[in-house]
Amino acid sequence: MQLFLRNSLFIIFIGFTSTAYAQFPGGGGDFQRGGERQRQTVIPGTAEDSPKGNGKIRGILVDSVSKKPVEFAALALVDIKTNNPIDGTTTDEKGAFSLVKVASGNFKILISFIGYKTKTINDIKIDRKTDLDLGSVVLSPDVVQLKEVEVVGMAQMVEEKVDRLVYNAEKDITSKGGDASDVMKKVPMLTVDLDGNVSLRGSSNVRVLINNKPSTIIATSVADALKQIPADMIKSVEVITSPSAKYDAEGSAGIINIVTKKSTIQGGTLNLDTGIGNRGSNLGLRGNYRVGKMGFSLGGFGRFNYNMPGKYENLQVGKLNPFSIRQTSDTDNKMAFGSYNFGWDYEIDSKTSLSAGVRYGMRNMRNTQELSTFNTQSSGATTTNFRDVSTKDLSGTWDVNVDYIKTLSKPQQELSISTQYSRNNRTNDYDADVYSLNNNQLRELLGIQGNNNSSHNQESTVQLDYQTPIKDNQLIEVGGKGIFRQVVSNFDYYNTITTPQAASNLNYDQNVAAGYFSYTYTTKNKFTVKAGSRYEYTSIDASQGEQGNLNIPAYSNLVPSLNLSKTFAKGQTFKLGYNRRLQRPGIQFLNPNRNAANPLNVTVGNPQLRPELTDQVELGTSFFKNSLYVNVSTFARFTNNSIESIRTTSEQGVITTTYGNIGSKKNYGVNVFGNMTFFKKWQVGGGFDAYYADLSNNSPDPSLSASNTGFVVSGRFRTSLTIRNGWGLQGGGFIRGRDVQLQGSQAGFRMYDLGIKKDFTNKRGSIGFGMENFLAPSFKMKTSLESSTFTQTNTNYLFNRGFRINFSYRLGKMTFVEQKTRRRKSVNNDDQKSESGGMDAGGGGGAQNAQPAITVPAVRPGAPAMAPRTDGAGRPTTPMQQGMQGVRTDSTVTPNATFTPDSTARPAIVPATPDSTAKPAVIPAMPDSTARPDSTAKPALPVTPVKPDSTALPVKPATPADSLPKRN
Repeated sequence: MQLFLRNSLFIIFIGFTSTAYAQFPGGGGDFQRGGERQRQTVIPGTAEDSPKGNGKIRGILVDSVSKKPVEFAALALVDIKTNNPIDGTTTDEKGAFSLVKVASGNFKILISFIGYKTKTINDIKIDRKTDLDLGSVVLSPDVVQLKEVEVVGMAQMVEEKVDRLVYNAEKDITSKGGDASDVMKKVPMLTVDLDGNVSLRGSSNVRVLINNKPSTIIATSVADALKQIPADMIKSVEVITSPSAKYDAEGSAGIINIVTKKSTIQGGTLNLDTGIGNRGSNLGLRGNYRVGKMGFSLGGFGRFNYNMPGKYENLQVGKLNPFSIRQTSDTDNKMAFGSYNFGWDYEIDSKTSLSAGVRYGMRNMRNTQELSTFNTQSSGATTTNFRDVSTKDLSGTWDVNVDYIKTLSKPQQELSISTQYSRNNRTNDYDADVYSLNNNQLRELLGIQGNNNSSHNQESTVQLDYQTPIKDNQLIEVGGKGIFRQVVSNFDYYNTITTPQAASNLNYDQNVAAGYFSYTYTTKNKFTVKAGSRYEYTSIDASQGEQGNLNIPAYSNLVPSLNLSKTFAKGQTFKLGYNRRLQRPGIQFLNPNRNAANPLNVTVGNPQLRPELTDQVELGTSFFKNSLYVNVSTFARFTNNSIESIRTTSEQGVITTTYGNIGSKKNYGVNVFGNMTFFKKWQVGGGFDAYYADLSNNSPDPSLSASNTGFVVSGRFRTSLTIRNGWGLQGGGFIRGRDVQLQGSQAGFRMYDLGIKKDFTNKRGSIGFGMENFLAPSFKMKTSLESSTFTQTNTNYLFNRGFRINFSYRLGKMTFVEQKTRRRKSVNNDDQKSESGGMDAGGGGGAQNAQPAITVPAVRPGAPAMAPRTDGAGRPTTPMQQGMQGVRTDSTVTPNATFTPDSTARPAIVPATPDSTAKPAVIPAMPDSTARPDSTAKPALPVTPVKPDSTALPVKPATPADSLPKRN
């Protein structure tokens, strides 16, 4: 696609001007995204028809102000006699350029890049043996004093790479004041359920990273962790459906990487973001300071949820033993999240950098629940009781990382060392006052019951990566990693009614050693191959209470991967990928703590679980025409030895849930999404996902055997409108149909939102109003499970109508500079299966709660928790495991998520940059440096250099070249 865009722009420009400009090399993606930029022969009609020689011209292009290399600028070699272009190229990521096989003669070089003045180098004389080194060539920024600015274009929200899809969240104008789960709802191929749990193509076996780093902050559940990340800090979300060998083998469905915003300014700023709504409030402060080669960042974010009532009804009926149990509950939830971070980075020299960061995250969730139970046994007698249950789930996480990266002699040749230490401490307790009820509903206290579960999850990681190019179109990547985990879970019980269960503990040490090799090859006709393999060896030393050593054997896995990408004419790209992934059990599946917050629905983990293996094949295509972009992909996923729920029922109707490697899953699906921009101000996008699920637990026990098949369909729609004078409007919705689970089905659900935003005149702040699910105060959702021994039906009333006002303001003086893009290396542990695909923290397993053991989405704020599906196989994905555990105090889609358009959406004439975000067409220098780039200012050249990634989406130039003002 890039080649098509570059050639088209070049030919258009030649037609409009008599001055010669650059030719662009074509070919696959950059190394960072799975390919290597390569040099194309030439553009037909220019150098292809020109005589060749042995002359060479080389140099490095640098910014005159920042002294940093200017990457992907366009250079044209022009014959003085004919004033026609003879050859051309672009600078690489280090600002370097070279022209080879130049014929003898007299030439001039024209250099152009958006945001810079056009530069001409005259008197270039080449003979047969000339090897001309121009050294450092200085390019001056094109400073434009902005007055009244009207945004006339919208940058692409979605970009496509050879192995991933990138959603540019910073261009999303609806999630202001929300959290990461609000952003995830809008990312193609992702589904976010009513509890905030994320799944990819129908599977929640995903690994979520933050800036390519894992964290035990994702531990307890992905849903809770996402609520700790403010949407305002998210730059982009990368969905990696076919990870290369460089990534850990964990995450059978794929990897989701959340990229946060980085400071690229000289000077200091302080950002204030706050919001208040009917169900929650938030406050965030974020500061950055950079001087010379050193930068600092400091931030804090707090979120509070309140006014979250809930209600549910549950019915369990026995088949072999004729019991009937009906439960009703009213709940109230309170929740607080916080995230605090400090970062430091230093550029030792032009090829060496060092960075470090410290982050602390906290999550406090408290729930109260009044649970009434009416138990009718085979004798016909009915007993009633009432439980007043209080649960608390408190978590704190520290992450410390130090990263070093060194660029060696060749471009793209890099060595990096990454280290990280992460620890999560968790308290997950419940207390229950138990009463009997007579016919007059009078309560008599029978006693108290409870469970205390304190735990910690500690992880240390060392990682070494090296990459080196071979010639101009090949890349080799090798590396190794060591992960050292220590998980401790201590639990005890108390009961004044009956004899309590004995206290116990779990000590689970897991060490992973891994090595990988990856090879990338890109041809001149834009065909990219990326192949590799990863080997992982896992050893486990575990002991449980009085049982002592569990004698879990070590295991090893070889996981290959292959990605192919081909770009054709007219901007159409095809991608084919295969990979094998494994999913290690997270601590919530391993933890043997018996969670009996609801004594009729009990959950206990299994420390003997083994990893599950998944093979996945995907085929996709994408194309663009004018402002229309469409992507279609199909996939097939096969999982063996999968971890599935095993439910048994006692004669009294108590359902006990544990886990085993007894399942197999087959999924076949398609994802379609598209985006189109009208009048440069109105953007419309949407799509649908559909897959067929074939689930079986392969249990030899007829009473436990289960299987199910069916289709699951979901769709999304979003639209945004940028209006004059800083006003913006955006809205959208998501709907999912009936979900297929191993032992039944879950009803569909829908979400929708609308927001409006006004930027202040000085561009330093904004105010907005957003609302979600505002047409009704609640809606009812029904989920059913059935086995050979029981049926279970749960009806949940979801209260998720929300309104919110947001306010943002920025203080400080800033000077924007073009900074050299450096590949960020960091620890990236994506190798554990847990709730919603995240690695469990602390080892406490699912959060305590008196919730029935049915696989349903967790409670919206205030609604009783339900255990949402993981992958259609009936295995819960949140701490709301079976047994009424895991009430998520904020089980709703964020109530205070304001969907506020950003009238400062960037113009369409922007290059696709290495970090997947668009840059403005011009860089304003203003007294207060706060004005937005002028999207109407035209660059000196109509050429919009795009980073040479064969899969990146090109952007159409806003105006023809002949409408541009002439420059001296």
